[in-house]
Amino acid sequence: MNERELIEACKNNDPRAQKRLYETFARKMMSVCLRYAGNREMAEDFLQEGFIKVFSSIQSYNYEGSFEGWIRRIFVNTALESLRKNDLLRNGVELDTLDTQQEVDYSTIDRISADELMELIAQLPPGFRTVFNMFAVEGYSHKEIAQVLHITESTSRSQYTRAKRVLQKWIKELEQ
Repeated sequence: MNERELIEACKNNDPRAQKRLYETFARKMMSVCLRYAGNREMAEDFLQEGFIKVFSSIQSYNYEGSFEGWIRRIFVNTALESLRKNDLLRNGVELDTLDTQQEVDYSTIDRISADELMELIAQLPPGFRTVFNMFAVEGYSHKEIAQVLHITESTSRSQYTRAKRVLQKWIKELEQ
């Protein structure tokens, strides 16, 4: 069964096709969920809710753009909605007390594995983590982030810069 046939079967509420779609995308979408959640339990909630939304809105998929991209957008939006609903995006001030005024040394980030970096990102407060993920991983612009999160563009830029600096500091501490 190719992707188009799988999508059509899911549109017809075929449980075997839904299971196959889940098995095909669950691992990748769990990675997306973990980036936003910060812990496995919350990520699992995002994953479950995201697949419910995928199956309930699959009729609207019109084969424009990649299907995986369409699914990924649903999962990102699911995570963002939950974070907003629980007011977790306002907790960016926790890092204000850290000395983050030094310049960012990007070569520091290059010295660790992707898994190690993802673990560090998960430790950021929700607001910092969300902006970092949206900008650096998902490719949103600061203008788009501001619109989605109901913050100013300068707040988005500031939280992204602070998140990078904190990550750099943590990476340097790991190297010592």
